[in-house]
Amino acid sequence: MPRTATDVWPSTRWLIGCVCLASASTAHALNVFACEPEWASLVKALAPHAQVVSATHHRQDPHHIEARPSLIAALRRADLAVCTGAELEAGWLPVLQQRAGNPKVLDRADGMFFASDHVALIDARAPGGPFDGDVHAAGNPHFQVDPDRVLEVARGLADTLAQIDPERASTYRHNAQRFEGDWQAHVQRWRAQTSPLRGQRVVAQHSSFAYLWRWLGMTQTADLEPKPGLPPTPGHLNVVRHIAQRDRPMAVVFTRYQDGRSARWLATQLGNEAMAIALPTTVDDAQDPQGLVRLFDELFTRLLQASGGKR
Repeated sequence: MPRTATDVWPSTRWLIGCVCLASASTAHALNVFACEPEWASLVKALAPHAQVVSATHHRQDPHHIEARPSLIAALRRADLAVCTGAELEAGWLPVLQQRAGNPKVLDRADGMFFASDHVALIDARAPGGPFDGDVHAAGNPHFQVDPDRVLEVARGLADTLAQIDPERASTYRHNAQRFEGDWQAHVQRWRAQTSPLRGQRVVAQHSSFAYLWRWLGMTQTADLEPKPGLPPTPGHLNVVRHIAQRDRPMAVVFTRYQDGRSARWLATQLGNEAMAIALPTTVDDAQDPQGLVRLFDELFTRLLQASGGKR
């Protein structure tokens, strides 16, 4: 039998309703621009519905990236930008902000979140000249490898999300409470797990893990770089070699985006090339809400392996 208008109407009404709901969902989607993958991952943990773009990935040096047209377009669409601050992105973020022309994500706007505003920084230095390397006057910006400071950033970010997206404020607060409870449990586990690392010494390239060494109770005895961000030189490496031979380190550490040849050379000079280890500084997958947990799990596993400790 042919279907009547009465028969067709309920299914048509259901279809129209779905389209309207989908349109409303899309219209209210929260667009977030993250300067680094760790903050993209944190946003996904607190705001799973958000559409998040990360300007950098895990094999890039966040000090130095190109202000690509795709990043300008992403920042132009953003309701919120989440960046480290403390001059880490000084070489490229202002260019993106200027070209994007988005008032929501200008400095001091409600939609411009700097993680460094929510933590205490270490190693503040006087402003340097053009030949002094990557000197950050406000302090070391690599605090994403400190579990305690990550939690402080999460608290501040949840408040900002609730402020700029008040319709979901209760959701952000609930997610933040759940994140904090889970994170505190991980911290307790990590504290127990990493006890064999306390008192150990390392040589590293740059100050990328300075906060991590402090959190673990470890000491960086020498830096492969003659000045922050400048490549190792033969003369400086010889000085570092003498220091390392005197105060033998557990490992020679470099990041995954750095050239590891100097670290491997020093490890060979110390009689064990396996001492040179590349550690991650951020999450592998910016869209993974568990990315930060996986980051610290990997960091601690690699360091315990280098020390001979057991997980």
